[in-house]
Amino acid sequence: MSQQEHDREPVDHHDEAERPRDDGAEPAPAATDDAVTHERTGDDAGERPGERAGEYPMVATITADDVESDESPDAAEDGDPAEDASSQAAPRDVGLGQKTAEGLATMTPVARQVEAGERDLGEVALRVDGLTKRFGGHLAVDDVSYSVRQGSFSGIVGPNGAGKTTTLMMMSGLLPPTRGSVHVGDVDVWKQPRVAHRRIGVLPDRLRMFDQLTGAQYLAYVGTLRGLKRDQALDRTEALLDTFELRTSANRLVVDYSAGMRKKLALASTLIHAPEVLILDEPFETIDPVSAGVLIDVLLDYADRGGTVVLSSHSMDLVQRVCDHVAVIVKGEVIAEGTVDEVRDGITLEERFRHIVSGPAPTAGLDWLEISFG
Repeated sequence: MSQQEHDREPVDHHDEAERPRDDGAEPAPAATDDAVTHERTGDDAGERPGERAGEYPMVATITADDVESDESPDAAEDGDPAEDASSQAAPRDVGLGQKTAEGLATMTPVARQVEAGERDLGEVALRVDGLTKRFGGHLAVDDVSYSVRQGSFSGIVGPNGAGKTTTLMMMSGLLPPTRGSVHVGDVDVWKQPRVAHRRIGVLPDRLRMFDQLTGAQYLAYVGTLRGLKRDQALDRTEALLDTFELRTSANRLVVDYSAGMRKKLALASTLIHAPEVLILDEPFETIDPVSAGVLIDVLLDYADRGGTVVLSSHSMDLVQRVCDHVAVIVKGEVIAEGTVDEVRDGITLEERFRHIVSGPAPTAGLDWLEISFG
């Protein structure tokens, strides 16, 4: 064979790959089924309590048996490594896509809801008369008066420093007013505090929790503090853990909970003694949208069963979607109060809030912030 014919002869790379190597090096061993299973399950990865594979529906244990292939081991060696990797990853991507689609499908109805539905309301459940609070020479709350009917979902909105938290603390019996009164039904909160506290569930701002207890222990402990018998407190604890989706974290210490999980646990504890009125200060702060949807459903069900909810929030959209009654507080005074439709008067609640609470004038003198694009 001439030199030119030798140069034109095609080279079979597959044959070269199958020829034994002359350098004495052995090919790398193929991954075994045990190795694949170990990599997926993380047996030596230091699993934490409550996080083992199989306890969460979104996490599936992947073993070698889950990856089916029609090719023989020899064919897999001859194939393109990039194609092999993509074929093995496909089952996980499909599963994740299905779960994501299911999650988005469950969120769609919440996104479409733009205002609260009709509710059957009873007699006045909470009445505030002339509530006033002074801190030295500062008038924090000035003669606040309004009432909320049984079965209502009432929102208190206002700018920062308007007196919302102070008002809620006086309503719930945590802060004595300078003057004025609060009644839950026919019970005066400040003249009959023991009776009133059995009828009220409170979620105050910056609640301090017994964080060296587990979530389940915390709920049971609050139940006993509220006068429940031990068996009754334990039964209600189990129900609340499931309702608030805290079951997988029930045996973790509260100190290890995230801010959102603490808020969910605190809200669950306000319901354990079946109060007639819930007074909640920013209950959805630090809560993710999915968990917020769960909490809203729980509170709406509570209101449908005859409970009364009073909450503060900076989210006008949330108040418009779930509340049937709203009070706007500015500088310690109630500026507007009534049903959500009455207060918003044909426009969104956020727009009406901006009209009622005129914000500061645009800041002048910051021309040095202007950035030139050249």
